[in-house]
Amino acid sequence: MSTDFSQPQRQSVVGILVLFFYSLQQYGRALWPIIVIWIFKFDEVNKTYLLLGGILVFVATAVVSYLKYLNFTFFLDTINEEFIITEGVFNKTKTAIQLHKIQQVNINQSFVQRMIGIYELDVDTAGTNKKEGAIKAISHELALELKSRLLQNEVKKSSSETQESPFVESIEKQLEEEHPFIKISFLSLLKIGITSNYGRSISLLLLFFITVSDYIKKITGRDVFHDENIENYVDKNLVIQTFSIFIILLLSTVLVINLVRIVFKYYNYNITRQKGSLLLSFGLLNTKSTIIKPEKVQITTVTSNYFQKKMNILELKIRQATSGEKEERKSAIEIPGCSESESDAILKLLFRKIPKKGVMLKPNFRKLGFSLFLSVGLPLSGFGAFGYWITPAVFEYSYLVPIYIALLGLVQFFRFKNNRLFIDNHFIIKQSGAWDISNEIIEPAKIQAITTSQLFWHKNLNIGSITLHTAGGEISFQLGNFTTIKQYVNLWLYEIETSNSNWM
Repeated sequence: MSTDFSQPQRQSVVGILVLFFYSLQQYGRALWPIIVIWIFKFDEVNKTYLLLGGILVFVATAVVSYLKYLNFTFFLDTINEEFIITEGVFNKTKTAIQLHKIQQVNINQSFVQRMIGIYELDVDTAGTNKKEGAIKAISHELALELKSRLLQNEVKKSSSETQESPFVESIEKQLEEEHPFIKISFLSLLKIGITSNYGRSISLLLLFFITVSDYIKKITGRDVFHDENIENYVDKNLVIQTFSIFIILLLSTVLVINLVRIVFKYYNYNITRQKGSLLLSFGLLNTKSTIIKPEKVQITTVTSNYFQKKMNILELKIRQATSGEKEERKSAIEIPGCSESESDAILKLLFRKIPKKGVMLKPNFRKLGFSLFLSVGLPLSGFGAFGYWITPAVFEYSYLVPIYIALLGLVQFFRFKNNRLFIDNHFIIKQSGAWDISNEIIEPAKIQAITTSQLFWHKNLNIGSITLHTAGGEISFQLGNFTTIKQYVNLWLYEIETSNSNWM
């Protein structure tokens, strides 16, 4: 029995518990420094006031959660073709989302929602940097039905635009029956976990240690990293050994963090073809279900490194239309652990053909020189100036300078070697990276704007730069042959003006 979404609908009754939990979570994030101080100075705090304050917070949160549930309704306005959401506690707000502007409809389930047996439905368009509509507590059956109704307008529009022949429609219908056509195995996730995201994990660890040490200093008044008694624990003659042990422990921790993060985030990753789109579902504790519509894909990135190539795995990142760089990074959809054949199947569904690399453009060698100047020359100049004018003691670590030059020099050399722009009649592919080699794929018809630039001292050398702007981000290529670049710019601008593709 279908639900009448033309009438206002409420969330599931158990949604009150979900709203209560999320409200407590928000208050906890906002007040966690105060909570930490209370824990460390528990004996000095008045227990009566603490108990009364805790009860007051719980009661207020419960009342606010109930009012949020009571005032939250949603329905479909079939006349104006809009999805209407009303919400608020004291001041009610009404959000109207036009159906043809809906970019994605995601069905997610957090650990708390899984315990209660409900789901969350998010509605996203390309108009803002946040989710336009979120229903925190809805049954799975109702979520699927509402998702189908919200995307029904897009299906009708795409089918009327394509006007496929009966033979093609029969093939499409046959393909629809495959469930799922790609499943990322647990072994593939393990391979990805041990071969990727080292930089991100190390950065998070360092940020965590710095944050913890800062709060310890505020609470105890003691600086962990500048303790005068540190010499009692580490002999100066054992600095290298201690540093080596630290590096081994750091890499081991990073490896474990990567494995846990990848497995928890992408466990049971299934990819199903649904009405010409990709339906992705994954997650161990927090499950997520999202749809990728090929006509709305802006940039598709295929990434792999040496070890991943040997293991026949790679990573895909798909970016649809967003409203800014921050939202672009946040909303990028990742497909980890694909084999080459699985990647080809996904790319073929997104582009109806496998992208091929055409004419290759190389950057001028001056790009390598400038990169070496920024990454090696400037830091070493700063190191020398700091040691000469401020603290000569830093010159005791001069033995690390050759290692720094060798490592950064190799990184910049391989970045330059892999920096290429490939162009054919249907695709533009930007290749980049030193260790992780990425290939960013876009279609010329989806370019929003093109920026070319040439410094005055580059005119005689006939080199310049180009930036391709799309609704999902930018692709830049620097210091290439400027005459060739301008020729392709004219061709792409013509394609943009004559294209009638629906990518929004």
